[in-house]
Amino acid sequence: MQANTYQDWTLSTAIYPKAGTGEDAELTYLALGLNGEAGEVADKVKKHLRDGKTLDIGGIIYELGDVCWYVARMAEALGYELEDVLTINYSKLESRKSRDVLTGSGDTR
Repeated sequence: MQANTYQDWTLSTAIYPKAGTGEDAELTYLALGLNGEAGEVADKVKKHLRDGKTLDIGGIIYELGDVCWYVARMAEALGYELEDVLTINYSKLESRKSRDVLTGSGDTR
């Protein structure tokens, strides 16, 4: 599936207040949802480490799909296509890699 096709489809499943408006209420909802889904991914890894049980890969993949949904919706709410977000991130990381500054902190390295 193409990233922008997926992003376009997400609106058909967006049943939250102000969906598709880009208003603050939508951005807030999406930011909270993104954080919650990322937390669910982290929680599955935490439980694996804590309990020593087999890693729930299928569960993590399901949660990563939810993370992608929120990323796609957030990009749309901000006026960006998902493929543009991926291209921007790719360019940023390639630049850091070529300058040997992948490690460290700060957005402007």
